[in-house]
Amino acid sequence: MRENRCFRLLAERHRRNANPKVFVYAAGGYYYPGKDLIMLRGEMRGYLDRGYNVVKMKIGGAPIEEDRKRIEAVLEEIGSQARLAVDANGRFDLETAIAYAKMLRDYPLFWYEEAGDPLDFQLQAALAEFYPGPMATGENLFSHQDARNLLRYGGMRPDRDWLQFDCALSYGLCEYQRTLEVLKIQGWSASRCIPHGGHQMSLNIAAGLGLGGNESYPDLFQPYGGFPGRRPGRGRPHHHAGPAGHRL
Repeated sequence: MRENRCFRLLAERHRRNANPKVFVYAAGGYYYPGKDLIMLRGEMRGYLDRGYNVVKMKIGGAPIEEDRKRIEAVLEEIGSQARLAVDANGRFDLETAIAYAKMLRDYPLFWYEEAGDPLDFQLQAALAEFYPGPMATGENLFSHQDARNLLRYGGMRPDRDWLQFDCALSYGLCEYQRTLEVLKIQGWSASRCIPHGGHQMSLNIAAGLGLGGNESYPDLFQPYGGFPGRRPGRGRPHHHAGPAGHRL
């Protein structure tokens, strides 16, 4: 393994060219007691200073108008240097998810993530009628059958939406390969997958199997968050952004 790293081995087994540079984004923006807009902006500025140009924050833990102010504060801070994704962690019912969709569509977001219960495919499908921008979900789906049902019934759009199946939570590499085969049959590219979790397993699978990128937690869940050893640099062109990358 020292002479043939995991991502290269995966690429060879699948007859692919390994790309050691992977798009990663910075996840954060959590709610904490006493965390005001100045602190939130400072957190996001810290990610930009380390080379990230897609950042993510939580929504749904405050009233919608307060969340609007949080989003606007972050967008003002990052300006043209980065894109912003928002994550509701599956907390909304349909009415609330739609209310947020109507608010969020005023902003150029990278994605609107996991609005409702991850198994409520009807909610996800209905939401697409109100939110034309990219949406993301899938981190709490753990099998290729779950993935197939999301694509069949969840209204996900292969030209703009993102799939976040977590390789470590989805019964490992073998089941993830089955999931990628389901995606192919359903007309999806593996490049629309950006796994949840921010761990080395997903990072190597992303590099070896041509996924769209990987999550990163630069300041959270230490000592396990982030990726050691290198500062993120500019990555390869990737859809609507020129994201930061991590080189394996």
